[in-house]
Amino acid sequence: MPQPVLLLGAGRRRAYDEFALTRIAAARPVVLVDAAPPDWARPCLAGHLAADPGKDGATASAVVRFAARHRVRGVLAHSAEYMVAAARIAGQLGLPGPSRVTAAACADPAVLRAALAAGAVPVDDPGTPRVCAETVVLDGEIRIVAITRTTLGPAPARQPLRHTVHAHDGLLHNRFLRLAVDRTVHALGLTRGVLHIGLRLTDRGPRVTDVTPCLPDDLIPLLVRRATGVDLAQAAAALATGEVPDTTPTRQRAASIRFAYPAATGRLDRLTLAPEAAREPGADRMILTRDAGHHVTAGPHATVDDRLALWVAVGEDPAGCDDALRRMGRHLSARVTPAVTAAPDQPEEQPAVPDLHG
Repeated sequence: MPQPVLLLGAGRRRAYDEFALTRIAAARPVVLVDAAPPDWARPCLAGHLAADPGKDGATASAVVRFAARHRVRGVLAHSAEYMVAAARIAGQLGLPGPSRVTAAACADPAVLRAALAAGAVPVDDPGTPRVCAETVVLDGEIRIVAITRTTLGPAPARQPLRHTVHAHDGLLHNRFLRLAVDRTVHALGLTRGVLHIGLRLTDRGPRVTDVTPCLPDDLIPLLVRRATGVDLAQAAAALATGEVPDTTPTRQRAASIRFAYPAATGRLDRLTLAPEAAREPGADRMILTRDAGHHVTAGPHATVDDRLALWVAVGEDPAGCDDALRRMGRHLSARVTPAVTAAPDQPEEQPAVPDLHG
C-alpha cells in the first residue's frame, strides 16, 4: 500500500465534507485522525487514529508516535478548523505544508491584517461585492485556478446564499487581482498549498479580506471541478505529500450552489423535496440538510446549521446555472411554526427559497 496521508478530522456535515474526503481517498490512502469517525467516512479510510484534532498538543504527540511506527507521506486538514494543528504536526514530522506561524496568522484576523499590511497588500473587511481566488502555490509558482463569486444574505449574519464558479470568469485575467494574490502569498511566506483568498472588489481595486491555507468549504471544490476539471482536493493531497498536482483545466463550464434558509425562526415542522428536482436539466445534486422537529433561525441571524437544503447545478455559463437552480428550488417546500406568534397552532407555509436579484 502506498504511504498514507493523515487527514485531521472528517468533518461534521456529510453533505459538505464527503466530496473532499472521497476525492482525497481516490488519490492516496487516508488515515483519519479523529476521536470518532462518522459512519459515512469509513468506506474512504485506510485506517483510523483515535485522537481529537481539536486538542493540538495531545494530537501532535499521538501522531508523532504513529509516524514512528508507520511511514506517513503527508498531513492534511481539509477544513480551516484544524489547519493550525495540521501545520504544527507537518512541521514536527518534516513534511510539506504551511508553517505553524503562517497557519496561526491566517486564523487570527488581526494578525493576518498586520502581516498583509507589512507586505504592502491592500486589505479590507468582508462586504457584499465578495469573490475568492482559489489558488494553488507550488515552489514559487502561483496559479489562480478559479474565481468563486458569492452572493451574501442580509446583515447581520451575511450567510452565503449562493456560490458560482465560471471557467471564463473575467477576473482570472485581472492584473490587479493577480497582483493582490501574488503579494498575499509572498507576504505570508507560503511556498506550497491550496489557498482560498477572499477579496472585496472596490473602486480602488481588489482588497484582501481573509486567507485560508486549506480547502474551501461549502462544496466549492465540487464547483471548481465541475466548472474547470481541476481537482482542488487531490491537488491539496499532492502538495501535502511533496508531489506536483495537475491543475490543467479540462472543462469550460459554470457551476453554482444555492442554500435555503428558513424564512421564519421557530420549529421546522416539515421539509420536503420532490424527486423531480433531480431530473431538472443541469441538476447535479440536491440535499436536505435539516430534519423536521428542530428549531431553526431565520436568514438574517442564521448560521450554517440553520440551512434547510443545498443544491448544485452545472451549465454553459452562470445564467444557465441560475435557471437550473431556480427550477430545482421550486421542488423544495418547508413549513415553520414561528417561535412567537399569535396563533401557534396554525403554522404557515414558508418560502424556502428567497428570490435573488444579485
